[in-house]
Amino acid sequence: MDFPDSDQPIETMWTGKFIVTRKQGRWEFVGRARGIHAAVILAIDDGHVLLVDQPRVPLGARCLELPAGLVGDETEGEAIEIAAARELEEETGYRAGRIEVIGRFASSPGMVSETFTLVRAHDLQKMGAGGGVDDEDIIVHRVALPEVPAFVAARRAEGMFMDVKLLALLGPGLLG
Repeated sequence: MDFPDSDQPIETMWTGKFIVTRKQGRWEFVGRARGIHAAVILAIDDGHVLLVDQPRVPLGARCLELPAGLVGDETEGEAIEIAAARELEEETGYRAGRIEVIGRFASSPGMVSETFTLVRAHDLQKMGAGGGVDDEDIIVHRVALPEVPAFVAARRAEGMFMDVKLLALLGPGLLG
């Protein structure tokens, strides 16, 4: 691949349990350690989308997001569909009858090498309250699709951050 500094070696500057910082020529970037990647879940139940908000330490605030989680952080070689189904149920309390892979995306490719796979959860069944595991402090929101723009605007007015992946829901409305 031909891009600036592509002929330079990639140096690992620091490695943690979940992330690694690297340098290639003049570029510094962060990625996931140990081959971990992410699954982001678009779950629509009877005309309502499932959203979650949770505290995000790097932001110092809560963030509204599509449900998501890590793939391969506990089991090497884990299938995206299995991880996405597990994370959806842990975070929202909903179980998917089927997971459809939509595609792979990058949310901040100028700084982060991490990509995520967007999946669509089908045939949802409410199994529990959700909220995540341990101390994740996840709040689940089931929002009617036509109300998503107003819901997002209200959360932003409260000072909540929005994950860029919400643009998948808001995109057409932003162009109007």
